[in-house]
Amino acid sequence: MAFAAVFPGQGSQSTGMLAELAEQFPLVKQTFQQGSDSLSRDLWSLCADEDKSDLLNQTENTQPVMLAAGVAVWRVWLSQGGSLPVGMAGHSLGEYSALAAADIISYEDAITLVAERARLMQQAVAEGEGAMAAILGMDDDAIVAICDKVSQETGDIVEAVNFNSPGQVVIAGNTAAVDLAIERLSEAGAKRAIKLPVSVPSHCSLMKGAAEQLGEKLASVEFAPGNVAVLHNVSASNIVDSEKRRVALTEQLYRPVRWVETINNLEQQGADSIIEFGPGKVLFGLNRRINRKLGNFSIHDPASLEKALEKMQ
Repeated sequence: MAFAAVFPGQGSQSTGMLAELAEQFPLVKQTFQQGSDSLSRDLWSLCADEDKSDLLNQTENTQPVMLAAGVAVWRVWLSQGGSLPVGMAGHSLGEYSALAAADIISYEDAITLVAERARLMQQAVAEGEGAMAAILGMDDDAIVAICDKVSQETGDIVEAVNFNSPGQVVIAGNTAAVDLAIERLSEAGAKRAIKLPVSVPSHCSLMKGAAEQLGEKLASVEFAPGNVAVLHNVSASNIVDSEKRRVALTEQLYRPVRWVETINNLEQQGADSIIEFGPGKVLFGLNRRINRKLGNFSIHDPASLEKALEKMQ
């Protein structure tokens, strides 16, 4: 079977994640320790200690922890004889996990970048002034049109930022504009509009300032050819040129995540199955709704690892 590897982003973290996998495979904690050494921050304790759950959910901690988690599961896969995929992708910050797994950027560069990315995002908008919401059961174009109208009326920003699956779009922007958009979208027929418990309005225009600063950091990062094609969020396509890749990663902060197109394009890359590497099953759920023709797996513990290895033989 030919598979594509995908990596989750913020929102898949939980206290105790990967604990069972770490008990069986020391490589998990070794990967976290490598990241901890790069950042001078104990990443494993953030997800292992129940008393640190609030810290785990802070953007500046969540992003490097999730990067370490995705890379750790990928390394375990390879250590157990898992084959290379026909393509890779990651949702939001998970894109950095994919780039590291594909050997396009080093793990040390990746974890340093996501830590800086998180810091810049957190500083870009004052607490309480940005929001995100999931809109369920409504046409994508209708959501975009209503958000545009609210932005024009208020002078604030609210935009469709994550096209996660058919019938699930996330919007983000200024809190007041997001609240008004939720009201308008509900009136227009959205089945549900759920405010998300986040403090950073990711992937919207409010992140342009942070993106410019991240771009300066990316300018010093060396990109290798890598061994697997990685589809980027902003284009849902593979990018080979290093400068264009830098631009895509910079724009990723304030442009939408085109996840539906990404999964379908991974099928065009030759994938007949998708494997999610990392804690939780968020992408597993989205991918199942996007393309039911594809096999769908999630690796997060020894049992799910064994199942995926058997299927991919």
